[in-house]
Amino acid sequence: MTLVLNEDREALLMYRHRFIIDRWVWELPGGYVDGAEDIALAAAREVEEETGWRPRTIEHLVTYQPAIGTLDQPQEIYLARGADLTDNPPDINEAEELGWFPLPEAIAMIDRGEIVGVATVVALYRALNLHL
Repeated sequence: MTLVLNEDREALLMYRHRFIIDRWVWELPGGYVDGAEDIALAAAREVEEETGWRPRTIEHLVTYQPAIGTLDQPQEIYLARGADLTDNPPDINEAEELGWFPLPEAIAMIDRGEIVGVATVVALYRALNLHL
């Protein structure tokens, strides 16, 4: 997952339907690493494929374990500072809508239950804690 922040401290979020919980929620762009692909490069690639925005920079933000009592599966979250809109349209199968949200509004979305995915929650609170 990648937290993309623009110059106005707004986070790029995707509105997606998650079938397991049968809900529409806002979350960060993210996906899978292809084979031996560098994780940071994969994070940047996924942002561009899913949103049409190309990160200007990419750096590690945090590593967390989502289910440490039952599974050893560390998850990486990256931070992109700034992004440029490309000519490539986003994958229409990835999200119903894209939006830029000020960090305080994104935190309020967690409180309202509009953001529920652990990676997005972790990333937003980490950004808030680091005063990004």
